[in-house]
Amino acid sequence: MKASLSRAVVPLALGAVIALIPAPQGLHPGAWRYFAVFSAAIAGLILEPIPAAAVGFISVFLIAVLGLAGSTAAESIRWALAGFSNTTVWLIFGAFMFALGYEKTGLGRRLGLIFIRRLGRSSLGLGYAITLADLALAPFTPSNTARSGGTIYPIIRNLPGFYGSSPGDTARRMGSFVMWTAFAATCVTSSMFATALAPNLLALEIVQNTAGFRIGWWEWFLGFLPVGVILILVLPYLIYRLYPPGIRSGPEVPDWAADELAKLGKISNREMAMAFLALMALSGWIFGAGRIDPTTVAGVAISLMMLCRVITWEDILGNRQAWNVLVWFATLVTLADGLSKVGFVAWFAESAAAGLAGRSPVAVMVLLVAVFFGIHYLFASLTAHATAILPVMLAAGSAVPGMPTKVFALLLCYALGIMGILTPYATGPAPVYFGSGYLSRRDFWSLGLIFGVIFLLMLLGLGAPYLLAVYGS
Repeated sequence: MKASLSRAVVPLALGAVIALIPAPQGLHPGAWRYFAVFSAAIAGLILEPIPAAAVGFISVFLIAVLGLAGSTAAESIRWALAGFSNTTVWLIFGAFMFALGYEKTGLGRRLGLIFIRRLGRSSLGLGYAITLADLALAPFTPSNTARSGGTIYPIIRNLPGFYGSSPGDTARRMGSFVMWTAFAATCVTSSMFATALAPNLLALEIVQNTAGFRIGWWEWFLGFLPVGVILILVLPYLIYRLYPPGIRSGPEVPDWAADELAKLGKISNREMAMAFLALMALSGWIFGAGRIDPTTVAGVAISLMMLCRVITWEDILGNRQAWNVLVWFATLVTLADGLSKVGFVAWFAESAAAGLAGRSPVAVMVLLVAVFFGIHYLFASLTAHATAILPVMLAAGSAVPGMPTKVFALLLCYALGIMGILTPYATGPAPVYFGSGYLSRRDFWSLGLIFGVIFLLMLLGLGAPYLLAVYGS
């Protein structure tokens, strides 16, 4: 109780202190007060004295009551409720229904076991099996917590025991390698697809509201493809060399996976229906751009999932995580949009641009992306990071003359998934793998730094030149 109270005091105190400070020159006092509430909300999202969705809900309606985002009561409430009519928010909700379908039918577990049976005879092959299993699920699972923590982890937690590896003295025999590979892989796949991480879709909405252009699913995928393919191909081997397991082979693992698959039996009609509908939705997202909205594609697929009995309406009603995320992201989209609405983003962009004047646009872009990535050490939520930092960072960079804005926006968006590697609290699956007992605190922090640097260098060293070649400098 005392800890919860102290976590509540910090956001409230932060908001009060900012509100009492006179507004900076050139910024309307109302916009500064909005920023005070926004800052308190972000602190609340980080510390979570109450659930994150409740923090967003309370913050939006507090701003509406204070009239900080509208000149009339009617305008204020329209602003407060705008996030609930946002198509991106409903696309996130729809993607959670796909994850539910994978879970209910058992298709997600079957895919993971198939990869392990085929590749799990050696420890390196096992690393690739885990990575490919995550990759196969990523386009349809917008929560890396659900994908990696909820699907991959329950499968692989049984594997170290086949090698005589347990938390503690024998962890490095196999368990440490398996857990770090699974965690690192989900960070990479989270950046590969717009629908692989919920904050990705939030980021795209922020980009559209702040920079004025839309990035589609296919465009996102192609933009990260060179970095993503190389990382997927080399990541298990890189971990194998930098953080090697004590045992290099385990012929029992494929046998165990085969036994588990045998228990599942033949692929069911519901699994086949789920696979077909997932591929149909993916095709719609890729090839339907400009003709049919991605949220419509998701809605049609979910309707068919219910008609085919893949999931039921009761399943949807009972998915508390999906409804919680719906409310959470609807309010976060609104809060982030409000920064632009009250003029804070424009003011910040002008101020930052003045300080960056005279420098190379590409150099500024690289610097800001690196700062955006590194500052995640201060955040325990990718969503909070995207909501708080992305609008102002994007606005600051876009105000620099000659800045390749689309390239800059894509790099910022791609950074969201891979920055989850940094700390034991950086993203949803991190506490799951840290809590497994196979990764010591020292190992987690040191590996997070090493692979964080590798991921960032790949993004800036390969991704940035590729995107500049595609879109021009």
